[in-house]
Amino acid sequence: MPSDVAALEAAPLVHTAMDDVYTKPGHLIRRLQQIAVAAFMQECADQAITPVQYAALVAVRDNPGLDATRIASLIAFDRSTLGSVLERLEAKGLIERRAKAEDRRIKILEISRRGEELLDDAEPAVLRAQERMLDPLNHEERGDLLGLMRRIIERQDAQEGRT
Repeated sequence: MPSDVAALEAAPLVHTAMDDVYTKPGHLIRRLQQIAVAAFMQECADQAITPVQYAALVAVRDNPGLDATRIASLIAFDRSTLGSVLERLEAKGLIERRAKAEDRRIKILEISRRGEELLDDAEPAVLRAQERMLDPLNHEERGDLLGLMRRIIERQDAQEGRT
């Protein structure tokens, strides 16, 4: 028996399926997303806002009078999930929804003064979160990473007819 143990100890490590998982782009992107969300949530804890809520607020602020469907498209988020995000923002008094004059079934969105103040207050925290996400990279590597990510997104958007 001791020779069996010695043989096992001397055997090369077996390549596992997890090694394959850890090197796949999908896994790496998912891990980066987890890191990005964690950094954002930590830095923006005082504002009690999520990354999607932040993106939605910025989209509403920068595009007053749009409806939820168009906001969802702007931030690349599915309409049904964004609906609950907008409900939470409205409940917090950060946005206002009003019926469109021409079609009362459509609700247009406007940021409230409280929403504007929250975005102003959150900006330094959001910038810190972005810095934390890219901290391991030098200036050139940051530009390369961001450019490559944009290229992948632009190609996917073009294939899906979003451009």
